[in-house]
Amino acid sequence: MRFVLAIAAFVVAAAMIVLGIAQRTVFLPPAAVSYEVSIDNDLAFTVIDGETMTALPGKQSVTATGSDTVFVAYARTGDIKAWLGDEPYNTISFNKDTTRLVSKTHEAQATDTDPQATETPAPDAPDDETDAAEKEGDEETTAPNPAGSDLWLMENIEKDAVIAPMNIPEGVSVLVASDGAQAAPSHLKLTWPSDNSTPWAGPLIVGGIIMIIVGLVLYLLGINHLRRSRGPRRKGIDDGRKKRFLGRGARPRALTGSQKSGRGRLRMIAVPIVLVGAISLSGCSQAFWPDFTPDPSLETSATPTATPETGEELPEPAVSIPQLERIMAQVSAVATEADSARDSDLAATRFAGAALTERQTNYDIREKISDYAAPAPIPASPLTISLPKATDTWPRTVITMVKDEDPTVAPTSVVLEQETPRDNYKVVYTQRLEPDAVVPQLAPASVGAAGIPADSAWLTMPPQDIAAAYADVVAKGEESEFASKFDVSNDTLIDAIASDRDTKKSELPDTATISFATKAGESEPVSLATLNSGAIVSVSMLEVETVKPKQEGALIKIEGTTMAALAGLDETAKGIESTYSDQLLFYVPPADSEGKITLLGFSQGLLSATELK
Repeated sequence: MRFVLAIAAFVVAAAMIVLGIAQRTVFLPPAAVSYEVSIDNDLAFTVIDGETMTALPGKQSVTATGSDTVFVAYARTGDIKAWLGDEPYNTISFNKDTTRLVSKTHEAQATDTDPQATETPAPDAPDDETDAAEKEGDEETTAPNPAGSDLWLMENIEKDAVIAPMNIPEGVSVLVASDGAQAAPSHLKLTWPSDNSTPWAGPLIVGGIIMIIVGLVLYLLGINHLRRSRGPRRKGIDDGRKKRFLGRGARPRALTGSQKSGRGRLRMIAVPIVLVGAISLSGCSQAFWPDFTPDPSLETSATPTATPETGEELPEPAVSIPQLERIMAQVSAVATEADSARDSDLAATRFAGAALTERQTNYDIREKISDYAAPAPIPASPLTISLPKATDTWPRTVITMVKDEDPTVAPTSVVLEQETPRDNYKVVYTQRLEPDAVVPQLAPASVGAAGIPADSAWLTMPPQDIAAAYADVVAKGEESEFASKFDVSNDTLIDAIASDRDTKKSELPDTATISFATKAGESEPVSLATLNSGAIVSVSMLEVETVKPKQEGALIKIEGTTMAALAGLDETAKGIESTYSDQLLFYVPPADSEGKITLLGFSQGLLSATELK
């Protein structure tokens, strides 16, 4: 009976091991599932919507081929549609059964024109005029190049083909193109990982090994029982003589059959044990064993995305942290190159408003005065504070603060704006933070901040009035009607302006007079809310310095000065007016607060110098 059970155990073991190995070889499902689609038109853009990308679980991969240059990027669905605007494009989605991908064409939006004016051309129009009109129309319909847009969360540009692994969430879509002028890649393949785990392969193989051990034990027990059932064996006649002969100095006897079979049994048992250990170690992969851990998605509570008062969804922040880090790296690189080459056109690709004007003036001065200091560099990282505006419309605003490599240098505050979806972010203000500046508590970058209107009455002073009020405080000090609104106890700018004016008065020749004035700059204020209902506000202020001769016909020498370099003069009998630009960053408390407006940072630069008329 033991032999029968042993044979049965061996048969079961073999079946279990073969089945377990077959699950990891012959019956192993593919590690990924792919769907392909071909596009048979010449449109410049193709959009794979977010619902298609998240239709199957796991990380996605997009393979695009069929054009010389292949561009693949992903971004928020709303941002992609805003960037496309009225451009026609293809959309890729699953059919109703989710069995194949289908391509559809999204036509361009119709413009508000009179259809009768465009249905037929003028009959007498010459051929050359018609050709010219067609060429002009072709130029107008040329699609933009999507490469390098600040809207993309990720982009890949390669020759002939792009294989882009992704892990995008809901609400994010994929844009596929060439260079805008050429047709988008004609062949797309979407790939998702497939669950090819075989949770019973490990148990089957190990169970088979255990059955082998059970079978061996039963077999050995059967042999032992069979030998015992034969009874005792007779001793031979010469046994006594052999014992006496081997009593002294005899060599050890050879192993008997029973001893050999005992060691053999040990080896036979040891081999399965080693196999069990090896297979158990190799089968520690999660794919070999059942997973009894609870699904974490079932334990995670949903994150609220709407305000309890209105039930409306909150807009997402203008940029994500990875986006902002990439933008700041590009801004820093452009600033470094433009400052070194004194290239105003290059600077204009990433600067605007007061920040651009100040840099352009610096370049003009350095063309004539070689040892004049370059603008303060803009570090690329690390970002210590990131405050994007929470909005899904344009223009978009971001305020960030970047720590300098030199720990003795104060961080730099940078205010960026994106005017339209197809524009990149540009620096409109940049300031060095005050040494003792205390930045109020701000919303997380993943949430974003609300924009504050320029005429908001919810602050101690509307943002549009701050520059003029501060200019009045600079000019009049404590006698200003706005002095009580500002905290100037740690304001180093006011002290620096007062000291500079005293120095210029003392160095002025007796034949001239000097006067000073301050006023609000022309740049629009930028304001984002803080968590305590206050605001971070950036504005610009102008300092105007006028030097005149005391007597008519007297000359004022300005040779070798920066004013002379800008005005192109060495001396003047009319006088000269110099304008300095101040970029200011304030904290403005809420209207119901007793706090005061505090200067957080500033930067200064000569803006212009002209001879009086």
